Amino acid sequence: MLGHEDRNKCLETTSATACYSARRQRKAIGGQANGSKRPTMTVEVYVKELACLERDTRNCYANTFDDMTSEQFVRMLLLDGCYILSRLVGLRSHHLDLDDVGTAEAAVSSANRAEALAVVRDVFYLAENQIPFFVLEKIGELTTLDGKDGVLTEISDYALDLMRRQMYAMAAPAMVLPEQAVPGNLLHLLHMHLKPLSVSPAMPVCTADPVRRWRSATEYNFVGVKFKARAMGEKGLIRCILDVKLDGSGGTLEVPCLDIDSETWRLLRNLIELEQRNRETVGSHVTAYCVFISQVACTTKDVELLSKRGVIVHGHGNNEEVAKCFADLCKGIQFDPDDPNCNYLRETCKKLEKRFQSQPRRWIAWLKQRYLRNPWLAVGLLAAAIGLVLAVIQTVYSVLCYYKQR
Repeated sequence: MLGHEDRNKCLETTSATACYSARRQRKAIGGQANGSKRPTMTVEVYVKELACLERDTRNCYANTFDDMTSEQFVRMLLLDGCYILSRLVGLRSHHLDLDDVGTAEAAVSSANRAEALAVVRDVFYLAENQIPFFVLEKIGELTTLDGKDGVLTEISDYALDLMRRQMYAMAAPAMVLPEQAVPGNLLHLLHMHLKPLSVSPAMPVCTADPVRRWRSATEYNFVGVKFKARAMGEKGLIRCILDVKLDGSGGTLEVPCLDIDSETWRLLRNLIELEQRNRETVGSHVTAYCVFISQVACTTKDVELLSKRGVIVHGHGNNEEVAKCFADLCKGIQFDPDDPNCNYLRETCKKLEKRFQSQPRRWIAWLKQRYLRNPWLAVGLLAAAIGLVLAVIQTVYSVLCYYKQR
């Protein structure tokens, strides 16, 4: 839930959303002779309508707010909901600056920019600040002439802009046709954009060869696995950062670029928490991805390698700091990597492990690491190999000549 200061900015005696929507409605229907008008809406009308949703709303929280009366709880929902709608729907009506998340206009003051960034962080990224989406829909239905569908569309478009600007996802999910696909809250709305384009079919679990954990990037690189950054511009081939792909030869792991900023860890951890609490409803795709990337990039050398390959882009002070954040990302979670219903990357992990355990590949990798990095050692090794082959040929000819003379 939002703090009292934020609520007070939004409402005193009437909702800021109502004021904003009234302005939009006057502009939209001012020139229409027979335009329909909504009756005057007071705070009491909003409170009465939201009171019908009180029971369902309380059931959405682990804390049932027993210390709050019914009216207090409903007014809190109204204040929070109106603040969110006034910020998100209002911002959506302006031209967005692609360089600043949630900023309405390029000329906005730095204080407003900071506030806009804080709004996005607090209402989208934080699990503890979520209010049910049906509350926002009800307020939108009461406030705007286009009803709750207009609110859903505007907030969904805003969320898609947010995910695109952060380079987390590029395509909008289908949220309208199946009714159950309507998001539960704003964090869930972001989560709906993070679905891998293709998921490997579930294979029978082999208890003799279980999937344990991912190797680090440097370990995979040692046995010849190359890392390649996938561009979000691959239309039809990539939709979000979860679209990790192993090429047909098994020698190149293609990973969408993860652009890390100060809010990346907060968002990923809260998405993991969302899946941990609602696995049967929302799945475990984000958790599977976070387990993958946190284990592959768990050391400074791993982060350095992946940064050189373009898989990771960050603005942190050093690679060690990023590696520590990755190492801490999935602490305390419950996740079975061998369950194909949980781990959509299970088959990819098995193929890479098989390659890593291949003795011929390990010998070749050892030779490359030991000798072929130095050109003079490589030339010496080649000369020794040629000498060995010539010695064998000479020995064979000597033996054949000896038998012919007899």
